[in-house]
Amino acid sequence: MYLKENNLLPSGQSAYRDHHSTETAVLRVLSDILLALDSRNIAVLALLDLSAAFDSVDHATLLQRLRTSYGLGGSAITWFTSYLHNRTQYVRLSGSRSTNIAVPKGVPQGSVLGPILFLLYTADLLQFVQRHHLHPHAYADDTQIYGSCYPSDASTLQQCISDFIDDV
Repeated sequence: MYLKENNLLPSGQSAYRDHHSTETAVLRVLSDILLALDSRNIAVLALLDLSAAFDSVDHATLLQRLRTSYGLGGSAITWFTSYLHNRTQYVRLSGSRSTNIAVPKGVPQGSVLGPILFLLYTADLLQFVQRHHLHPHAYADDTQIYGSCYPSDASTLQQCISDFIDDV
């Protein structure tokens, strides 16, 4: 797979990767926090569960990330553009059908590409967290953000978290 061969998958993402699962994600976060506490540090953990995450993907942003972060271009970008744009949906109930409405954003749920496109769309979030000296770990649309420090440095950790919340 192109992403794996070119080391483009975020290391802090356990979903959609060989030998990674919800169990490995939980064990990684728990182990890091317990090691921090064993060293007499304080630890903080924030759990993010993005509601309707797959529905919130902005097509233009996703396509730009595929170009700049993952090196896709030419016919590959044309194909992804075609896959994402001009999608419609309707409701069918007891033989009746609603009118079609445009689906201007999101990735198709239940599709093979939906989860991987969401992962690529959110990969920058994990890098953003790391730039703030916190540790991210994600599984699909669930993200854990955690960090630790000496008790005397708690104000630094608190400032880091505040900066993160303000920037997001």
